[in-house]
Amino acid sequence: MSNNLFDSTTDFLGVFDGISAQDAEVWARARSFREDCLPVINGHWEKSEYPLELVRRLGELDLMTDGLDVPGHESMTARGAGLALMEVTRADASMGTVVAVQAGLAMRSIAMLGSEEQRSRYLPAMASCSLLGAFGLTEPLHGSDSIALETTAVRDGDSWVLNGEKKWIGNGASGGVTVIYARMEDGNVGGFIVPQDAPGYSATVIAGKLSLRAIHQAHIVLEDCRIPASNRLPGCQTFKDVSRVLTATRIGVSWMALGSAVACYETARNYVMERVQFGRELAKAQIIQQRLANMVLDLNQMMLTCREVAAREEAGTLTPPQASAAKLHNTRAARRIASDARDMLGGVGILLENDIARHFADIEAMHTYEGTDTVQSLIMGKVITGFSAYK
Repeated sequence: MSNNLFDSTTDFLGVFDGISAQDAEVWARARSFREDCLPVINGHWEKSEYPLELVRRLGELDLMTDGLDVPGHESMTARGAGLALMEVTRADASMGTVVAVQAGLAMRSIAMLGSEEQRSRYLPAMASCSLLGAFGLTEPLHGSDSIALETTAVRDGDSWVLNGEKKWIGNGASGGVTVIYARMEDGNVGGFIVPQDAPGYSATVIAGKLSLRAIHQAHIVLEDCRIPASNRLPGCQTFKDVSRVLTATRIGVSWMALGSAVACYETARNYVMERVQFGRELAKAQIIQQRLANMVLDLNQMMLTCREVAAREEAGTLTPPQASAAKLHNTRAARRIASDARDMLGGVGILLENDIARHFADIEAMHTYEGTDTVQSLIMGKVITGFSAYK
């Protein structure tokens, strides 16, 4: 018996037919999150509210580890973690972004670059969501050019003093801790665990978003923010160390794009099976069947991409440009599927109650964060040609 939880028309090629019982259990646990999320998420999204009760539920379901080894929490394979992130995002991309920020970025920074004491102190609490975490890399003047950090960290006795600004930081104003990346006096990049109630740390929630409205992102200002020397991540010595964290999260965005795309396709398919126009079901129209077939082709290419990068991640052979290719391909495909699905529902496609409009808007952010379409293309282009189009 197959452990694949996708409908056979969704996973047309049976890409996930052979998954293990362990991966299927994680996937099923993530799917159960829909019962908590779907009845309320449109209201939160419309009001731009951050539903922390849903975040805590993710912790209760033990879905906040993203494949990291956290004592007291169930381990996941790379594929199991991807399927879980895909399924959470299938319910809602803001909640998928919570997992990507909390586990994929903040927890992964501490797990990969932190000391044993830091891992023991922070990771279990973050995995249970009793402690929220943020990842402070992007700056107001440096989005894609993230290596050009202007935030500074100066050693002063038993402390580090941080000055600068960060922008678009998920969980950055929600209480908890923020992993801040800053330029040290020797010119290298350091990582620092900063409590959000530390003196000199101030953050405001960014208003007016048209995407990912059910998670708060912050504009952070650091003014002589002093933290203990022990809060520095000892494994972060250069920007290359930060890049290792980002490579893993780009894979996560590939899975997230798949989740939103599946939600859009399945909603559109169900709609045309029931909607009657000109005396017959829309599903009997040739153009509708062709569009559904095109969507399934994109979906299965996305699935194959996710399966391959997960296998390479498990084997330790995945390269950063391959992660870029996966993110680039899947967010582009998700955009196509969402656009077609929205159009196939006609006027009701813009209503939140049908979910597609929310995914349609959220995919736009997904397409941009963790490296824009252009940046991912240039990373691939450098490998293809041997020439760098950026410095």
